[in-house]
Amino acid sequence: MFRDFVPSILNVSRQCLANGEEDVASIAFEIFDELIESPAPLLGDSVRSIVQFSLEVSANQDLEINIRQQAIQIISWLAKFKASFLKKHKLVVPILQVMCPLLTETANEDEDSDLAADRSAAEVIDTMAINLPRHVLAPVLEFASVSFHHINPKYREAAVTSLGVISEGCCEHLKDKLEDCLKIVLEALKDQEQMVRGAASFALGQFAEHLQPEILSHYANVLPCILNALEDPSDEVKEKSYYALAAFCEDMGEDILPYLDPLICKLVMSLQSSPRNLQETCMSAIGSVAAAAEQAFTPYAEKVLEMMKGFMVLTSDEDLCARARATEVVGIVAMAVGRARVEAILPPFIEAAISGFGLDYSELREYTHGFFSNVAEILGDSFTQYLPHVVPLVFSSCNLDDGSAVDIDDADSVDNGFGGVSSDDDVNDEPRVRNISVRTGVLDEKAAATQAIGFFALHTKSAYAPYLEESLKILIRHSGYFHEDLRLQAVISLKHILTAVRAIPPTHADVQEKQKDVLDTVLNIYIKTMTEDDDKEVVAQACMSVADIVKDCGFAAIEPYILRLAEATLVLLRQESSCQQVESDGEDDGDIDHDEVLMDAVSDLLPAFAKVMGSYFDPIFAKLFDPLMKFAKSPHPPQDKTMVVATLAEVAQEMGAPISAYVDKIMPLVLKELASSDATNRRNAAFCVGEICKNGGATALKYYGDILRSLHNLFSNSESDDAVRDNAAGAIARMIMVQPQSIPLNQVLPVFIKALPLKEDHEESMPVYSCICSLLLSSHPQILPLVPDVIHVFAQVVVSPDESDEVKTNIGKAVSHLISVYGQQMQPILSALPPAHANALATFASRR
Repeated sequence: MFRDFVPSILNVSRQCLANGEEDVASIAFEIFDELIESPAPLLGDSVRSIVQFSLEVSANQDLEINIRQQAIQIISWLAKFKASFLKKHKLVVPILQVMCPLLTETANEDEDSDLAADRSAAEVIDTMAINLPRHVLAPVLEFASVSFHHINPKYREAAVTSLGVISEGCCEHLKDKLEDCLKIVLEALKDQEQMVRGAASFALGQFAEHLQPEILSHYANVLPCILNALEDPSDEVKEKSYYALAAFCEDMGEDILPYLDPLICKLVMSLQSSPRNLQETCMSAIGSVAAAAEQAFTPYAEKVLEMMKGFMVLTSDEDLCARARATEVVGIVAMAVGRARVEAILPPFIEAAISGFGLDYSELREYTHGFFSNVAEILGDSFTQYLPHVVPLVFSSCNLDDGSAVDIDDADSVDNGFGGVSSDDDVNDEPRVRNISVRTGVLDEKAAATQAIGFFALHTKSAYAPYLEESLKILIRHSGYFHEDLRLQAVISLKHILTAVRAIPPTHADVQEKQKDVLDTVLNIYIKTMTEDDDKEVVAQACMSVADIVKDCGFAAIEPYILRLAEATLVLLRQESSCQQVESDGEDDGDIDHDEVLMDAVSDLLPAFAKVMGSYFDPIFAKLFDPLMKFAKSPHPPQDKTMVVATLAEVAQEMGAPISAYVDKIMPLVLKELASSDATNRRNAAFCVGEICKNGGATALKYYGDILRSLHNLFSNSESDDAVRDNAAGAIARMIMVQPQSIPLNQVLPVFIKALPLKEDHEESMPVYSCICSLLLSSHPQILPLVPDVIHVFAQVVVSPDESDEVKTNIGKAVSHLISVYGQQMQPILSALPPAHANALATFASRR
């Protein structure tokens, strides 16, 4: 076999390197590259010796950087396309033991920085973290912990750089170690060496971007450190600190308010006095602060917008990046403070934004499309007046030649339904696309313009009708584009186009036919995307869009597609779609490493189908049930189990009685999840058990004893999560409503009522309070001794802003009934209430 030649190739290559014949030795890496991308399983056990040789060359600083770069690239390809090989042959740790120290190298001044060993090593570590997260974390943490205390600043820099580099791929695993990692990074921000402080601000920015929302709970420690770093004497540290600040603040919400004034004062001062490159990152930070602060940003909006106006008239080439950033900030600030405060002052900004298209600068056009998207969202149908001016600009960007040149071996090319281009994660080792040349600025511009089409359609609805046909042509084309960023925006915008089409009044006979045609086009693209697109984020978005469309359009419109949609869902649940395929070489080592976001989106399809089909969903659910349940079995992680339980609960809720056929298979899982160590799992299990009892009929009855015992634990003091207790109350309420005679109410009701009022999950309010009201209206003997406690709960509910009028009205009727039947006995109970509570209760009780 071909792999038998590998030892000979390695021997010859080593001799060539020893003789200084690096050009000849480099041929070996070209051969290995072909081996890696071959659809045939040619690597086998030779992968170990190939990796060993590549690591030897990578680490040898006496060799030319070009051949070292080739060796590092082989490791990168293996991590990206043959990850299971690296796991099977236990090569992850040996690779990281070479790559992490390479982060300490300094490139020679005459070397191309893109070829520098430290940069290439960082890319390998990043790739490995994305593809092998749980295997990468421990070795990198060990390297960082040891190197951080090294006397050589390059090692301290490498320590924090490595943490930043793995934060995207290892995000879920790193969150558990966040406190320890933050300690290293925040300490590094105070290092005496600039290179270490710069790496620390980079790592902090990466943490802020990828470790959400967990990192936000550390804001009291993090924000003061970032503010201090903004005073750093090094512009490089300042620039990275602005990036960290922008990434950190964006999702802080109201937690940012105590820091708002000092932050804005600092940023405004910096904007006025900094060089142009720092002004750009400073503006990005201002935008993030505004997005977090929302209405609280209003006092600063006028000053910031006035400053942005100055940037939005700049025309010199070197200033256009700053102009682009300012245009973006205006849109963000306008979104933050709201339509009422900005509508009157927006026209000159819109005019300046439109004029920027005459400057022929892709990044400015990209940010301007984002600005128009924000303005459309702010103004709604009032944006219609700008459509004739901005839609041609969007179309122009969408129709740009992006300069891509795709080189594929024609003989092996496989048409995957997306232009014949296989992506980096392609299926069954199909040939990798090579030599893609993309002017990324134009790609980003096209993505922003594609997103803008969707926003214009969504927010102007029927007024967008004149542009629908051309928009649809563009989105159809972009849904099959080779780059996933553009496909993602096309998939999102297609749903918005459908929303706009459905908003057109049926004044003409052909409107309904047009609506039907667009629905047909959109759903056909989504069905194809679900099974054939190779990017998980794109597929997840298609699934979310399908779920929304199913619920919005109803069964009559969806019926012709339901079987194909169900089949696509089945393919995804079986993990047989293109985006779920991994290399087939090597043995399965038992790791479950799918995308949680994707499977959450897939699982949301089942309740959507059930919602519009009701009991008629049962034959389809029967086919989907077993593949869904596999996600609840080992070695799937806890989040998969709770995904399954939540899906089953919602399907039971919508499908109704047919769920009884599945009770015996579902109940063991749900009972086990009620005792989970994870609050989300317990919460979903409590909701599920209630819906199963409500809709499972006689089949569920035999489990009542086990259910009540399990739920009892969720009412004890050991249960710290309010939402779990609320859902446990909801489950008890549903059980009482359907089988009151099967519940020991004398034992259950005191515990049940003591847990009220609901504190967090108010979606449970209707079943919980309706149950109590029903018992009161029927004067059930077990509820009457508890009336003082019930009235105390009701009084809190009727004054709560979180509860609906419907819930409060039902409570009013029950209280009115009690007063009419037990007037004298009720008077002292009502008199004991605080006056405000008593008055509110009386108001609702007097309603008829």
